[in-house]
Amino acid sequence: MKLPLEYNERKNLRLAKVKQIKIPEIEIDRLAQFLDSSLKRAKYIKALAEFQMIPSIGPKIAQSVIDLGYYSLADMKDQTGAELINRLEKQKGYWHDPCAEDALRCIVHHANHPDSNKNWWHFTSERKKFRVQYGYPQDRPIKPWHERKH
Repeated sequence: MKLPLEYNERKNLRLAKVKQIKIPEIEIDRLAQFLDSSLKRAKYIKALAEFQMIPSIGPKIAQSVIDLGYYSLADMKDQTGAELINRLEKQKGYWHDPCAEDALRCIVHHANHPDSNKNWWHFTSERKKFRVQYGYPQDRPIKPWHERKH
């Protein structure tokens, strides 16, 4: 798990004897106390940690989910990977590597099946079937992720 913790936040967690892997289990107000941060910052850190607890989900896709406005798995239960990637691509202005959609499908799956051990690649065939049947939106960005300016 990779979290963008500042030096003092890491130090405060160590002093409180809180391991990063336990962050998703901590209430936001309590986490803010441990971090000595704002509630907004604690909510952000908790969300990054919670999404990265899903097998094969890393910090970039976790950040993308937060960019879409989701801060917990509970918020993801009624979503679909296809709708999420369509929104993300419009928001960012470029289309993503297809595995990003697989990862979003994986997150939605885990929101609905918390005991699952599935990884993002278990959703590749599902995405491919869906895209053959429905394609992509007409207004999908033209530029691919690998040609965007960093």
